[in-house]
Amino acid sequence: MNKAENQYPVQNGSTFAKGMFIGGLLGAAAALLFAPKPGRELRSDLSDKVTAVTDKTKDYAAVIGSKTKDVAAVAGSKATDLAKTVSESKATVLSSAKQASEEVMEEAAKADKEVMDAATRAVQETNEELNTASRP
Repeated sequence: MNKAENQYPVQNGSTFAKGMFIGGLLGAAAALLFAPKPGRELRSDLSDKVTAVTDKTKDYAAVIGSKTKDVAAVAGSKATDLAKTVSESKATVLSSAKQASEEVMEEAAKADKEVMDAATRAVQETNEELNTASRP
């Protein structure tokens, strides 16, 4: 992180939402406290506002919980897909390596046979030359 990022960190959405929520509560409480109402009526209004805020908080918590479950399900699905892809890729790579190894072994066997045939022919030709040269 550079210096500016350290001095002014970016706040995420939940920090902003918490600030809005707390600011709303403080504003509502201040408005009720400075309103010209009798005590019983003020307490009733405060109770109603607290109930409304509590209900909204429960609704937000339910929505956040639902969204979190959805995100977790998608993340799990993506992780499973990634693991499957890696597994399939592993099988493909192993199959390719095995096939290449078999091809190298076949080429080596062919080369070995060709060398052996050439050596056998050379021995036969040498023997024929020796037999021809040793005849008077």
